[in-house]
Amino acid sequence: MKLAQKFRLTVALALFPLLAHAGAIDQLHDFLKSTRTLKADFSQMVIGKNGRKPQQSSGTVAISRPGKLRWEILKPYPQLVVGDGEKVWIHDPDLQQVTVRKAGQAIGGSPAALLSGSNELEKNFTLKEAGEAEGLAWVEAIPKAGDSGFEAVRLGFAGNDLKAMELQDSFGQTTHIRFNKIERNPALPASTFKFTPPAGADVVGE
Repeated sequence: MKLAQKFRLTVALALFPLLAHAGAIDQLHDFLKSTRTLKADFSQMVIGKNGRKPQQSSGTVAISRPGKLRWEILKPYPQLVVGDGEKVWIHDPDLQQVTVRKAGQAIGGSPAALLSGSNELEKNFTLKEAGEAEGLAWVEAIPKAGDSGFEAVRLGFAGNDLKAMELQDSFGQTTHIRFNKIERNPALPASTFKFTPPAGADVVGE
């Protein structure tokens, strides 16, 4: 698998499922409590620790709590991640491949668990205030599990809206994600979170 494709797969798995004045920790809790569904556009940049040219991509995300996600990268290389609450499907058209995993295995202690639907964040993460930058209030989440694949996740809030995520993985890569055109609690059709592997695709996993 190409390195760029591995990056996309790693980030896709990490992000499965959902996103959240007092402090940023309170903003995160309040966001999760008050958000049932969400739609947004996103831009993403992956920076390697060796300083090579950042990989940039953009797309759309839709979430329905608990545990349903549609994360679609549109540019420059299409990729679709669909979580239906039981399984996570990752379709990479370039490889004509679909990877499927049980939702629990795909999430675990990853950043996705922060956003998926359980409000018991402190069970899997140590949360701490991370100050203000770029006009946002930041909270840092450190996974308690040693095999999550991530060292830390930072979430940036503007008021009640989650505007940014920054993920630092175990390989020294940092992924910067910015959200815009955010819609909270929109009506989302059930088909948004359903996936059928296309004919001819190689299906790997469950």
